[in-house]
Amino acid sequence: MNDTDLWLIFIVIGLATTLPRASFIVLGNRVSLPGTVQRALRYAPAAALAAIVAPDLLVVGGQFAPINAKLAAGLAAAATALRWRNPWLPFIVGMAVLHLLRQGTG
Repeated sequence: MNDTDLWLIFIVIGLATTLPRASFIVLGNRVSLPGTVQRALRYAPAAALAAIVAPDLLVVGGQFAPINAKLAAGLAAAATALRWRNPWLPFIVGMAVLHLLRQGTG
């Protein structure tokens, strides 16, 4: 692969990531998304966060580990968040569970 090909790839990738984002700004209110797509996009932030967090909860030392301290702490934090709706309590409970389980398992 020569330098020209590499620069062409950079430009194409740059356009592929910039154009979809810019289209919402440039087109503005002239084009609207269908209602189904708008409803589906409400879940995009939660899905992105889950995609970032889930691998860290399920992978330990590069191996899939469905039973581990991080997952238990994450589940405790999620249950706390659903029960009390306090922004700090899930963090405190999750970290406490993680600390206790790591101390117990060495």
